[in-house]
Amino acid sequence: VQLVESGGGLVQAGGSLRLSCAASGRTLGAYGWFRHASGKEREFIAAISRVGNTYYNDSMKDRFTISRDNAEKSYLHIGNLKPEDSDVYYCSAGRSPVAYYPGRNPDYWGQGTRVTVSS
Repeated sequence: VQLVESGGGLVQAGGSLRLSCAASGRTLGAYGWFRHASGKEREFIAAISRVGNTYYNDSMKDRFTISRDNAEKSYLHIGNLKPEDSDVYYCSAGRSPVAYYPGRNPDYWGQGTRVTVSS
């Protein structure tokens, strides 16, 4: 399975961004997004199952929206960007939604896309 992210870059605070993740190789049960910067713990953002059930980090659900289409692509929309959102964002996928249960890990990861928010 290969996951390829796109959509990162430099944006101004207050703006919005949509990250995309394209999957190939097999049908997947769920997609998720994390962010992780050097020296910090990896942070779960959101996940979405194949049938559209969504799961969010409670601290992020007001500005982050996960979605997917029928072509094995997932999206993460980030609104009202803040400088503290600057990070490397990773797409992930699991064979089933269980991969996103507490204590579990996704089966597949993308290479990451960097988002930098200027103040």
